[in-house]
Formats: sequence, structure tokens, C-alpha cells
Amino acid sequence: MTTIAKPLIQIDKLSKEYRMGGEMLKALEEVTLTVNKGDFMAIVGPSGSGKSTLMNVIGCLDSPTSGEYWLDGEEVSGLKENKLAEIRNQKIGFIFQGFNLLSRLTAIENVELPLIYRGVPAKERKEQAIAALTKVGLEARIYHRPVELSGGQQQRVAIARALAGNPPILLADEPTGALDTKTGKEVMGFIKELNELGHTIVLITHDPIVSRQAKRVVTIMDGKLNEEGGRRTE
Repeated sequence: MTTIAKPLIQIDKLSKEYRMGGEMLKALEEVTLTVNKGDFMAIVGPSGSGKSTLMNVIGCLDSPTSGEYWLDGEEVSGLKENKLAEIRNQKIGFIFQGFNLLSRLTAIENVELPLIYRGVPAKERKEQAIAALTKVGLEARIYHRPVELSGGQQQRVAIARALAGNPPILLADEPTGALDTKTGKEVMGFIKELNELGHTIVLITHDPIVSRQAKRVVTIMDGKLNEEGGRRTE
């Protein structure tokens, strides 16, 4: 008998409301979304569309007002902050637009940070960090600080940090937003390579050129999702 793999992300009729100036604003409205292992999905929308709110919910940085969110088989929508922080650290590798590297730390020390919080022993932590930096082609620069690296190299360190510990999902928030066009293309090429190696990627962007490089594209407008034409295989 064939066993059907459960989705890594299963979101069902999820809504998020905020109170502003005495009225309730709906940032997300009954969003339903499935992400399977090995997917490369782009969520694209303009400023104010709800994509940042959706990213925060997917990344366990915020909780929904209603609906269900199953992450790697666990229902997380109603969990308290300390439990969400634990899940963030174990299940999600974050890639941010601004890199979010600590300037005083070397590349390897930046990559080791989430592993420290995870309680990984020092020797194993160093091995995992070196392996992640090697995977992004920076094995010769592991002791360089961010100021000694180009923008593209800094983003690769950030990707290595996201890869460290092999979390089930990589969540990329405008990963090319702080880069020039040429470097942005290189970073997107690298993200596609990671997906081809089996990494599951959810990418948040306002740029349709970036989103078209994903296998699946979901648009968001006024807090509602619409998937564009199914899966891409090229």
C-alpha cells in the first residue's frame, strides 16, 4: 500500500485581523494553502496585499485570528510564543532581504548562531556551519566578517545560516531586494539549485520577474490568495 506524504505546510481557512483606530482590518481572509516537500513556491503581491502578514504566520512569527496552520504535521496556530520560537528554530530557515548578519561575527560564527540556540554541541555545530558555507561556495571565506564580503556573498552567508541544521523549510523574504540586478540573478540561480537538491522553498516577493522563477506562483491581493496556473516544471 502506498503511503501519501503529508504536506509540510497545510493552511486551512486562515484569517488575520488587526484593530486600528477603533476598526478591525482583515490582513488575511480565509487563506487556504498547501506546500509539499520539494516545492518551490513564490507568494507575490504589492505592498499592503497581506504577503508580509502571511510570511509572518508561515514563519511562526505571528499567530492567526482564526483557521488552522499545520507545519510538518503539527498544528501551530494556537501555540504560545515560547513554543513558536522553538518551532521557528527547528523547522524554518529564514533568508531576509537585509541579510541580518551580525557585523562583529565572522561568516562561520553567523551561521552557527541558530545552532547555538538549538543546543548543538560546539564540534558538531562547527562541522554543520562549514558544510553549509561550502554548499554556498564560501568555504574560502568562513573567517571573513560581513564588511569584508560583497552583497551577494553576504546573502550567501545568510542562505548558509538558513541551511544549517537542515530545517524542513526555507522561507525567503525578498531575498534579492537589497542586491543589484546581476547579483540578484546569481542569488536566485543559487536558490533554484537548492530546490533542485531537494530543499523546500517558500519565497515572498513583490517582483513578478523573481516570482516567475519558482515552480508555483501564488498571488495575494487584499488578503486573498490565487494560484497562477498550477505547477511549472521548466
